[in-house]
Amino acid sequence: MANMANATIDPREAAHFGAMAADWWDPNGSSAMLHKLNPVRLRYIRQAIGWHWHMDESGFHPLLGKRALDVGCGAGLLTEPLARLGAAVTALDAAEENIAVARHHAEKQGLAIDYRATPVEQLDAGEFDLITSMEVVEHVADPAAFAAALAQRLSREGLLIMSTPNRTPLSRLAMITVGESIGGIPKGTHDWKRFLTPDELSKLLVDAGLEVTDVTGLSFDPRYGFTLSPNKAINYLLTARHPQV
Repeated sequence: MANMANATIDPREAAHFGAMAADWWDPNGSSAMLHKLNPVRLRYIRQAIGWHWHMDESGFHPLLGKRALDVGCGAGLLTEPLARLGAAVTALDAAEENIAVARHHAEKQGLAIDYRATPVEQLDAGEFDLITSMEVVEHVADPAAFAAALAQRLSREGLLIMSTPNRTPLSRLAMITVGESIGGIPKGTHDWKRFLTPDELSKLLVDAGLEVTDVTGLSFDPRYGFTLSPNKAINYLLTARHPQV
């Protein structure tokens, strides 16, 4: 077990998500909502890396030659696609149960991913070209310290991509009142008071020395499911980088 001193991990949050490890890869299980979110997340990531590195993001391996870090990876739903896009991937999660499931699943897929049950603050693995952290910052004990740790591990030309729920009346209704009762989100997953608005998260990243280059809403359309949207009322994705001189 990793030493949790000087880490932003909240042990209660780690236990909550660790209990979901066994059926994380079941699209109808406790992580069903994440399975539905994954395609639109990947669409955003492809667009973001295409813009950031001025490349054709539609290729099979746009991340070839890049080092990627997935922080709060769960059992690897986003991590494995990053590896398939060509990146050399390191992935962290607070729950050792999740890491065990992630390693087993990646091995079955023939994917070489460096999974670690290590807090990002304690990671000694150099810098990364791409860092992703999806639906994580709202679960850490110290969001400012967490943002600083991400910034410290981002290479000078690197790209940070995060997503998190917005703190609005609509997000409380959609993600807790409805989502945790009939919407497929396990009860106790979210604490609305810990959600961050785009301005709040942006300030944490700016204070950590980064600049925010995009904030895009993630909304739900009954016809198409989850979509990228100008509407940030429920959830949003954000990109940041070191200021370019």
